[in-house]
Amino acid sequence: MVRAKLWLQCAAVFDPVSPVLVQPAIIGWEGKNRRVDLTIERPFKGEELLQRMKGWVTTDPREVIAAVQPEGFLKVYEQGELMVEADSQNQLERIQERLREKFGDRVFLEFQHG
Repeated sequence: MVRAKLWLQCAAVFDPVSPVLVQPAIIGWEGKNRRVDLTIERPFKGEELLQRMKGWVTTDPREVIAAVQPEGFLKVYEQGELMVEADSQNQLERIQERLREKFGDRVFLEFQHG
């Protein structure tokens, strides 16, 4: 498995940005008949995190996901960083080319070595 960091153009400052999950979502319940003191922490999955960027980046996150999916997938790592994973370096390079063709320099991958 190989990976690359996903960068998108910020709609506010037009610099490259990469979404980072700072803390997991905390989900609780409201009980109709009694108080329910249960909560669970659940991190977003890669696609969920990217979809939350709608309006904050200059591209439609769904279109970015569609460009990645034929050969890779989005994953949130332990430190919260959003990465694209694929089985081979060649697949990552093809994903990068699809992103370049569709979005120009507004979306790109930073390849991770090591």
